[in-house]
Amino acid sequence: MEIESNSGPDESDALRRMTFGQLPEWGIKHGTELLDLIGLPENGFPCTFAVRGALTEGLRFGFIDELYDPGARDELRGILRRYLAMYQTISRETSLIVFFQTREPDDTLAGYYRTFWDILQDLHDGDAVPWPEDIPPETDHPMWEYVFDGTPMFVVCSNPAHVRRRSRYSPIFYITFQPQWVFEHIKPDTRAGQLARKRIRKRLVAFDDGLEPSSVLGNYGDADNREWRQYFLPDDNESDVPTGGCPFLHRQAQPPSD
Repeated sequence: MEIESNSGPDESDALRRMTFGQLPEWGIKHGTELLDLIGLPENGFPCTFAVRGALTEGLRFGFIDELYDPGARDELRGILRRYLAMYQTISRETSLIVFFQTREPDDTLAGYYRTFWDILQDLHDGDAVPWPEDIPPETDHPMWEYVFDGTPMFVVCSNPAHVRRRSRYSPIFYITFQPQWVFEHIKPDTRAGQLARKRIRKRLVAFDDGLEPSSVLGNYGDADNREWRQYFLPDDNESDVPTGGCPFLHRQAQPPSD
């Protein structure tokens, strides 16, 4: 079923320039709405780097027709590889946002959590590029980060089940991939990095209608920080996504197949 879009030609043309692969009709609606949410100053989107990325066409997009189709993962791999082959030529404000359509009913937060990690696991299992030696394979390590095609990335999931935490809400499931490279000039031990984080956290509270930032948000490399916990946040600060260790299993830790 095609979804009507109220976006004008200028908006859809800009989205098309930022898209890897086909831009489906349903994608025009969701892509332009997200660009407006991020780019319009009156919306107060928390991440100022994403705001600049939206305004300067530094963001990139991909669109997958069915969230729960394992066969679509090859398409996702292709989109991600194309992006990683050229992201450093775009800007420091770049990210890849991949939307996943589904005809299934909306899921619970726990269900989306499982789907998100299943996607990351599947990408890893099919990745032929060696894991970087300077990134620990164990998720319970402050220097761990998700890696695909040899590139460490911060990953974020947005979905319909995030209602209270507006900064992670989306009417459609999508994943944002941010290469570590985009943060190199704003590391936590730099004045620029400290000011940027302070400003973003202030905007985050306002955007989330007074909800304080999650306690699991931290700085890469800090002894008590675990990156994977930041990828998929609980909907408020009283509840939690499924407890226990990270669902991700590095190939080195997987039992050999029969």
